[in-house]
Amino acid sequence: TGAGRYINPVLFADYSDPDVICADGRYYMTASSFNALPGLPVLVSDDLVNWTLVHYALPHIGEESYRLAPQHARGVWAPAIRRHGGFFYIFYAMPDEGVYRVRAADPLGPWEPPVRLLSAKGLIDPCPFWDEDGGAWVVHAYARSRIGIKSFLGAFPMDEEGTRATGPDRLIYNGLGTQPTIEGPKVYR
Repeated sequence: TGAGRYINPVLFADYSDPDVICADGRYYMTASSFNALPGLPVLVSDDLVNWTLVHYALPHIGEESYRLAPQHARGVWAPAIRRHGGFFYIFYAMPDEGVYRVRAADPLGPWEPPVRLLSAKGLIDPCPFWDEDGGAWVVHAYARSRIGIKSFLGAFPMDEEGTRATGPDRLIYNGLGTQPTIEGPKVYR
């Protein structure tokens, strides 16, 4: 509205589970798209108030069951967008299939086809992390609706390009005592 003032909501749509990064002075956001396609919306802003939908990183879901019938309560859950090694990455989980990633040199596209890093049921809300020592990890939560546990966080190592898990998934945090639901972990240095 001018003079540094704005009206909420700044986004007049449901962008569930948003994740935002800043790269070269611009903000990029993605969000859950569940079974709606195209998926993984990519929005851009220069001020965190005025957002423009510029692309979708996922034109379709390749798994056969998604071509046969609508898959309510399935699909793309809680993505994380990050920049690493000259690429923009979006990591996302499909809680019945596993953890995936797409990447692009330019966040406006084109985005490479999805790669499944890990086939697993019940993993949600993945976030990649590339450490200074060269290690690469994915931290995530668990969906009780799929595997019977929640309020735990897990992590597994991956290769630097985010194409495959390189070790087992391990529980790294137990929030049962103090957090009845813990989801959406993010890792920053």
